[in-house]
Amino acid sequence: MIRPHLARPRSLSLLIAAVMLFLIVPFHPGRAQEPATAKVGKAATPKGGKATPAKVGKGAGAKVGKATGTKVGKAAGANVKKAAAVKVDTAAAAPVRKVPGPAEIIMPHITDSKHVELPCIKSWEEWNCEVALPTWNVKIGGRVVDMGPTKHVVFLALSGLVCVVLLLLTAGAHERHSREVGRPKGFAAGLEAVILYLRNEIYIPVLGPHGGEKFVPFTLTLFFFIVISNVFGLLPWGSSPTGNVAVTATLAIITFITVEIAGMRALGKGYINTIVYWPHDMSLAMKLPLTFVLTPIEILGKFTKPFALTIRLFANMIAGHVIILALFALMFAFGAYALPGLVMALGIMFLEILVAFIQAFIFSLLAAVFIGQIRAAHH
Repeated sequence: MIRPHLARPRSLSLLIAAVMLFLIVPFHPGRAQEPATAKVGKAATPKGGKATPAKVGKGAGAKVGKATGTKVGKAAGANVKKAAAVKVDTAAAAPVRKVPGPAEIIMPHITDSKHVELPCIKSWEEWNCEVALPTWNVKIGGRVVDMGPTKHVVFLALSGLVCVVLLLLTAGAHERHSREVGRPKGFAAGLEAVILYLRNEIYIPVLGPHGGEKFVPFTLTLFFFIVISNVFGLLPWGSSPTGNVAVTATLAIITFITVEIAGMRALGKGYINTIVYWPHDMSLAMKLPLTFVLTPIEILGKFTKPFALTIRLFANMIAGHVIILALFALMFAFGAYALPGLVMALGIMFLEILVAFIQAFIFSLLAAVFIGQIRAAHH
């Protein structure tokens, strides 16, 4: 194999020589006289002797032109082939590395994809590795649907796993410390304080008495799961599942089903009154028009609650990430002039940590409020 750094000067000199030949040969004296010779032969001879001078001039010119053109063509062709070979060898020796642009760095953090980024340093430009996720194609109703995991599904599973492990380990530490020293200590004691505050001061008062405490585990699970999912989105190579509207919609649907089941269990047959508005303390003349007007509003109200839960959590999480990444994007556009944007991005990043806990608290609190409202509907 030809070494590119040795072959390139030689091929370049040959290419320059070929170009010089192409420039010099047309102005060579022998070649310049060929048309004059042919013209003299044609003009000086009669019809009978036409062939002698013309043929001589044309034959000589043709021979010289063919010989010269052949040599030049071969030399130029050989030089071009050598130059092309050198270029191919150089391209093969230096692998092409695609450097990700600003859009490729920013958008994957807030969008779903079929690969997961892991921390690794390839070069100064690339600080992550990608692991492709499997594709499981399933044919449903004549359409092929990919049922394989995506990046948000992976972090959704990680959030659930971390939530379960964290709470189980904390419960075990709480029990062990209580048995050994008579009280919890360390992280278990701090988490116990948070749980007791949410249970006694927040959830039970809005869930209501007479069985409202049964729904405290559900609301606490919502809180911790959403907190962990939100925090995952603040990690450099992480992703927030709650930035996906499908995830927040699923959480809202689960809450909606829990609310309706709680209403059915608490109200029994009176649950129908949460769907059809029928005032019992009015005359029939008033009941009928009010029922006709307010029943659609009651039905619509059942679905606006999960819709509000879905959009509130999704919009708050995606908006915070977009603002942070937009400020980071200023550095790609303006370089060192965008350093104030970096300071602002760091400030909003700290604000996002607070937002991650606030949004989890609001979602779980509204779930408790909706459960308490439907359980107390008969009052």
